[in-house]
Amino acid sequence: MTVQLPALRLGTRASVLARTQSGHVADRITEVSGRAVELVTISTEGDRSTGPLAEMGGQGVFVAALREAVAAGHVDLAVHSLKDLPTAPDPRLALAAVPPREDVRDVVVARDGLTLGELPQGARIGTGSPRREAQINALGLGVEIVPIRGNVDTRIGKVASGEVDAVVLARAGLLRLGRADEATEVLDPIQVLPAPGQGALAVECRAGDDELIGLLAALDDADTRAAVTAERSLLAALEAGCSAPVGALAEVAWGDDGDELWIRAVVADPSGSPTIRLSATGLPAEAAAVGERLAAEMLADGADRIMAPVP
Repeated sequence: MTVQLPALRLGTRASVLARTQSGHVADRITEVSGRAVELVTISTEGDRSTGPLAEMGGQGVFVAALREAVAAGHVDLAVHSLKDLPTAPDPRLALAAVPPREDVRDVVVARDGLTLGELPQGARIGTGSPRREAQINALGLGVEIVPIRGNVDTRIGKVASGEVDAVVLARAGLLRLGRADEATEVLDPIQVLPAPGQGALAVECRAGDDELIGLLAALDDADTRAAVTAERSLLAALEAGCSAPVGALAEVAWGDDGDELWIRAVVADPSGSPTIRLSATGLPAEAAAVGERLAAEMLADGADRIMAPVP
């Protein structure tokens, strides 16, 4: 007689994007293990507040309630957008899986099908990200950055209503929602580097739940984990949060002697100047050390002064 195990309870934010991402993970868990998964919606501080993320402390506002629910046993696991996850480890929790990464790039959704370079001087571009603000201003296009927040529908709706001429979003979210064709331009990382961890998901469970950790290991992608480990170690070494004007992108590629990890990063003042752009390479197995080394080089070039808040 086969014993039917109870459904795993997966904590997720309530937004359409969050539930879609969590649903993909739930389906994958069922596929590899045969275990049913039930989504449990949890409200986070970031969902309830309408103020700028930087004023809320930025880091962790979209994940703290989910992590507490996992630690307390109210849910068995949680799925986060990895870029929202604080870099400091929580000993109660295990980052059990980092599934294969979606497209890391940012996109523009602009009126009249325009690209960033086609927008006229003085055009209003909506974003709540200091990272995007800094890098767009560094392009010297003469546009105005307008702070906005909200889900994908809310942000794109501000373009449709004429409140702004364009918004900048993560392409990963549009792809997961089946709305990638609404972007009018995909930004090359040479122009705008993504946030550390952008496009990746984090699956967390309780640190002592060895059975679940073993089950979730089947969802983990080694190259994605190495890349985001380098990006997040850089962010941690810079002592910067997810709302800091820091962009980073690491990739694992085949080199002369096997797999090689390459990471590039930017720290920029919101005005666009000064800006520090550097890169580093190393072995995927040493991803954390590669990120830390690059951060040290950026700090030596004055990154801490660029990120310091204006009095």
